[in-house]
This record gives sequence, C-alpha cells and structure tokens, in this order.
Amino acid sequence: MEEDFEEEMMMDAEESSGIEDINEGDYHDPKAGKIVSYVQERFSRAETARETEENRWIQAYRNYRGIYSPEVQFTSTEKSRIFVKVTKTKVLAAYGQIVEVLFGANRFPISINPTVLPEGVEDSVHFEANPDMEKAQQQRVMPELEPGETQRSLKQRLGALKDYLSPVEDKLREGPAKTPSQVEFHPAMIAAKKMEKKIHDQLEESNARKQLRTAAFETALFGTGVMKGPFAVDKEYPSWTEEGEYTPTYKTTPQTSSVSIWNFYPDPDAQNMEEAEYVVERHKMSRSQLRALRNRPFFRANAIEMAVSMGENYTKEWWEQAMEDDAQESRSERFEVLEFWGYVDTDLLKEQDIDIPDEMKDLTQLSVNVWVCNGQVLRLVMNPFTPSYLPYYAVPYEVNPYSLFGVGIAENMDDTQTLMNGFMRMAVDNAALSGNMLIEVDETNLTPGQDLSVYPGKVFRRQGGAPGQAIFGTKFPNVSNENMQMFDKARVLADESTGFPSFAHGQTGVSGVGRTASGISMLMSAANGSIRNVVKNVDDYLLGPLGKAFFHFNMQFDYDAEIKGDLEVKAQGTESLMANEVRSQRLMQFLGVVQNPVLAPFAKMDYVIREIAKSMDLDPDKVVNSKSDALLQAEILKQFQAENPPPPQPQGAPQPQQPGQRPPAGAQAQDTSGAGGGTIGTGTAPQPGEQGFSGNTGQQTVQ
Repeated sequence: MEEDFEEEMMMDAEESSGIEDINEGDYHDPKAGKIVSYVQERFSRAETARETEENRWIQAYRNYRGIYSPEVQFTSTEKSRIFVKVTKTKVLAAYGQIVEVLFGANRFPISINPTVLPEGVEDSVHFEANPDMEKAQQQRVMPELEPGETQRSLKQRLGALKDYLSPVEDKLREGPAKTPSQVEFHPAMIAAKKMEKKIHDQLEESNARKQLRTAAFETALFGTGVMKGPFAVDKEYPSWTEEGEYTPTYKTTPQTSSVSIWNFYPDPDAQNMEEAEYVVERHKMSRSQLRALRNRPFFRANAIEMAVSMGENYTKEWWEQAMEDDAQESRSERFEVLEFWGYVDTDLLKEQDIDIPDEMKDLTQLSVNVWVCNGQVLRLVMNPFTPSYLPYYAVPYEVNPYSLFGVGIAENMDDTQTLMNGFMRMAVDNAALSGNMLIEVDETNLTPGQDLSVYPGKVFRRQGGAPGQAIFGTKFPNVSNENMQMFDKARVLADESTGFPSFAHGQTGVSGVGRTASGISMLMSAANGSIRNVVKNVDDYLLGPLGKAFFHFNMQFDYDAEIKGDLEVKAQGTESLMANEVRSQRLMQFLGVVQNPVLAPFAKMDYVIREIAKSMDLDPDKVVNSKSDALLQAEILKQFQAENPPPPQPQGAPQPQQPGQRPPAGAQAQDTSGAGGGTIGTGTAPQPGEQGFSGNTGQQTVQ
C-alpha cells in the first residue's frame, strides 16, 4: 500500500512537472522574472491591506505581555508604572476552555459518517439466520431490485464487508432487518469508521494536537488561528541494526502544520477562505533550512544554491521590532522565502515555456504553488489537489462579518484594560502620597545650620523669637478606596465584554447565588455560552475543512477499496461540551427505560452500547461485540459443521449421555452399591410411581 501511495503521488506530480523545471541548467533564469514579480506584487498588496490588523494584534500582544505602548504618555507627577495583566488571565482562560472542549474525549475531534443516502455502497443489508423463516420468506416475496440491478451488483456494493460476508453472500438482501431473526450489517458505516481510523492515525503521526493547540492560542489572543495541510512528507522513523548502525526508515505520510498569524497574508478582498484567490505565507529560514528544501519534491536545487549565494535578505517588519521590545536592529541573518498558493493566468504560464496538460490548456487560469527567494523561483508546480483548493484554514474567535480576520479576547477588553491600569496607578500614587506625612519647617524659629532630616528622636534647636510651633506635619486624604471601586467596576466590564466571568477562572469571594452548588452550576453553564460559539467556529472554519482535505487526500493518493464510500466529515468539537459523565449517565437512564419489553423493539441496542463505551473513553470496536457479529459467526460455524460432519460411531459403542439425561425406558442401570437391583447408583432421583419414591401412597416399604 505504501508503494502504491508513493507511486500515485509521483504520477500526480508528473502531470504538473512541466512547471517544475523552468531551466534546470541555468542559474540565471530570465523568464522567471514575471513569476517572481507576480508573487511579490500579491504579497505587497496583502501586506499593505493588513496594516490595520497588525496594529490591533500588536496592541493585543502588549496587553497580554503587560507592556505599555510608546503612545502612552505619563505625566511627571505619576510615579507608578503598574500594569495589571488581566488580559493575560482572560486569554489563558479562553485558551484553556477551548483546548479542554476540543480534546475532552482524548481523540482528535473529527468523525466520518456515511451520508443519509450513500452512493456506491449499501447503507444496510441483512440475511435470515433462521432457515425455516428464510424458506418461508423466499416463498412469500422475492427481493426487490431496482431497474437494471442484479444480485451481482449488490455484492459489489458491500464495500469493506465484501470478504467478511462472502460465506452468506447468497442470503443477503438489501435494507435493514425487519424481524429479530434477521442479522443486519451496515457496509457504509463500516467504510466510514475505517476511514475515520485512518485519518486519526495520520493526524497523530503529524502531531496535529500540538498544532491545533497553537492555533487555538492565537485564536484567543489575536482573534484568528491558522493551520495548513495535508502535505505528503517523508517521515523518518529511527531504526538501528544489531551492529548499532543507524538505518532509519522513511514513510510518506500526510502532514499538517500551524501557521503564525504574522506570516499569513491572504487575499485582502476575501471575507473567508472560500472566497480567497490566493494566500502568501512568509517564511524565515536559515541557510540549513533553505538548503534542506532540496530534499523535498520538485524544488530546484540550482535555484536554491543561487539564492543562498546571494546572501541573507531578511528584513524585519515593524511589528517584529515592536514584539522584540522595540529593538533597533532591522536586519537578520536569515532568508525571506515566500510561499504562494493561488491562481495564475494561463497566458503567464505559457510565456514561461511550461508544458500544460492538454485538458487544462483551455482554462483561463490555473492554481499553482510557487516558492520565491532572492528573485529565484525555488519551486513552481500546479496545485496537486483534486478538487483544487487552498490548503489553509483560518478560524476566527469572534466572526468579523466584513473581514477574514476575527476579533479576539484581548481586543474586546482593550478599553477596560486601559481603565484598570489608570485606576490602579491612581490608587497606588494616592496611597504613596497619603501614607507619607509632608513636613513644613519655619526656619526663622530654628538655629541656623541644623540638619533638617527627620527621624525618631530627632532634636531641633530653637532660637528666640515669638512663641509658636516651628515644625508642622501635613497628611493628605486617602482616596484609594474610591479608585479601587472604579477598578472593580472596570473589571466587571471586562467580564461583560469578553464573556468570561472572573469566577470562571478562579476568582475568590463569590457572593450571592454563587455561594451554593446549584447556583455556581447555573453560573458556569451560562458562562459556557460564549465558548460554544467559539468552538462552533472551530468546527466550521477549521476542523470540518481539514477533515475533508484529509478525506480527499486519501481518496486521491492513498486509494483503498475498503474505505471507499459516500462519506461526510463531521467536526465534533461541540459534542465535547457535554461532559462524559453526564452523557454516560443519560445513556444509562435511556438503557433503563428500554428495559421495558414494550419499548425494547424500538431501541437500537448496538448503537446505545457503543455510545456508552465512547462516553467511558473506551474503543467500542475493541470492547463491544454486536449481535450481528455473533450471529454471523454462528452461521459460519454451522456451515463448517455441515461441510465437515463428525465421523460415525462404531456399532455397539455406548452413546455419550448428556448431563441430567435420563436412561431410556426399560434400561437397567448397573448397581454400583453392592445391594443389587433397583436404580441405586445411577445418579437419577426416583420419579413418582417408581420404587423408592417417598410420596407413593398405598405402597409398603420392603425391609
């Protein structure tokens, strides 16, 4: 399977190889200038349009770090520079709740299910386990077939169960089981779960959990998180020989990665990724990282060496210097590499002497992937995905209906953070002023030349003059309590603007209804309302498209007949909002309800038991054995016994007696007690009317 996967990847890449090599023999490619200019122009346009968003992100970053921006001017009388980092607390609380919801079930929150009316694979089939019922059913009604359908076509639509159901393939009928004696199977569901396991394994291999957590953090802080993929990457698996020689093995697997919002430059006219015509990702690479691109498919080694020989060209953006605490150094010993995904006019590609496939020559534009550095085209290939799509997924924390970028926690509480900082500085300055006494000295009443410092036990010498006090102490009023009341009010406003109340992330001293268990439960349930919208955005903008991309990737490059089906991808982030304990309790309550014999036929017990196993964090495929599987094994065993009957017993040989079976009538059991006669020693209790039965009436006991 791995060899087929790599071979199909190479075949797909060869279809676009005409764009891969512009001129393999030359370091200087005069025809590459238009492609480079095209990418640079798109990048500059996206960079200019993103400037307003960058200002918002920098402000959010400073509030998270607790750093005042240069625009904040302090008066000469302000002594305190305190910054209350409530923004950091709120962001981490939101990030923690998102991660807890997404990974509460200890699995990546993506599932694969068959569509309502699957095509190409049967939704359900059944066969009659009772031979008598099967004969009666065949006499009553023949299986209904669609126009042009044959029994052979039904066998071909069994998907992954084709080999498994081969012993009973002649008995199979379409549709769900209608009687308890019929055994039902779901080929479409089996194919969906096989695909789901395959995708989950690939996500685990690519360390997608860590990348999703990184995207979730930037979603909470900046308002937008970005992931990309899947891409075919040769993953190295460590291996050593008996002699201690390191001989790693390589396997081509689909990989995902997280993209920092700072390096993400999408089409500025798009309001979501579905409308985006292009995306440019900015990479910051060292020499070794740039040269390592030669090991990846369809990167031009000579262009990479040319870009390296031209020297480092990375210039820090203004926001990079701001994030480095306003560093003055603008150069870096790194290379700036632009990765472009988007549409390019077909005429522009033809000018580069690119061999375009015949079926695409009539198209006005083509989707391509271009890598550019130092004016060199490092890679130029057609978009390998079918159907064509941009492999980037941007999820907003709070949807901005007129922009691709969303609104995060830090931006929502920007004003309240400023208010809290101002009131706290005022309270601290007032406390410092009122906590120290101001001393007024009348030097005309004191002897000249004295030290005017004040300390306990200090003695001032006074000279003659009018009687009166020479030293006066003045105490200013303390109004810090009023300032702190305004601080608390601003903190409440921060709770309102973010949707995250303070008690949700550890505030003590909760009063009122929150002092009771039911009260705090109601408050926490209301507080989860805001996170539901965020997780729904993660489902719609990130998990759903990412799961579909993995599904298409496996269908295109790693085709497997057992996972073929009319399937749909479902993001399960919102399902994790219900705790497993609550879900398990409800399932057990439902199980108790359907114990009623009247309601039992209406319950799908297989599904209920599988869901109970899931709520207990168990793999239902390993711990649950369905009734259908048990009946199928019994049917297979019955056929095996019919084809391989036991050898006949020789004449006169005693037949094995089943436990509890009575001897045949008239047969005398051997007396093993030494008393002779009777049925003593046979191990069978006497029956009414037999000798020795104590309940016989009118029978004399023989001594």
